[in-house]
Amino acid sequence: MFVTTVVLHSLLRWLVIAFGLVAVLRAIAGVSSRRPWTPLDDRAGRLFVIAIDTQTLVGLILYGLLSPITRAAFANMGAAMKDATLRFYAVEHLALMLGAVALVHIGRVRTRKARTDPARHRTAAIFFTIGLLLILLGTPWPFRAIGRPLLPYF
Repeated sequence: MFVTTVVLHSLLRWLVIAFGLVAVLRAIAGVSSRRPWTPLDDRAGRLFVIAIDTQTLVGLILYGLLSPITRAAFANMGAAMKDATLRFYAVEHLALMLGAVALVHIGRVRTRKARTDPARHRTAAIFFTIGLLLILLGTPWPFRAIGRPLLPYF
């Protein structure tokens, strides 16, 4: 069950990043070209939110129920804080990703409440970009010391 969930979590990362990039690029293009807010802009933000929420659900299942890494960290948090890998998965990854989820949700709500199209695009560009950057910072890329393969267990 753990391996299947890690693989799912890893595959979903690509959807989150893809939808995030689309939402960010549409928002930036809307700001720079001063074009009206369209249903496609709204859909891009909605798909980003859906993808990040699905990823968060799978991640929380891993974090709280299935991961031997977080289980080891919770067994001795003092020691876990001294171990870069345990600290990353027990604290840093979770904090960065929950921050990203919050920013993406705030950005989505604020774009829907904005009164003008330029305000919608600007708000989406700011919140979705910062959210996506947090996601990229919190991802255990293979080139990092705490990294995982791009497609684990394949």
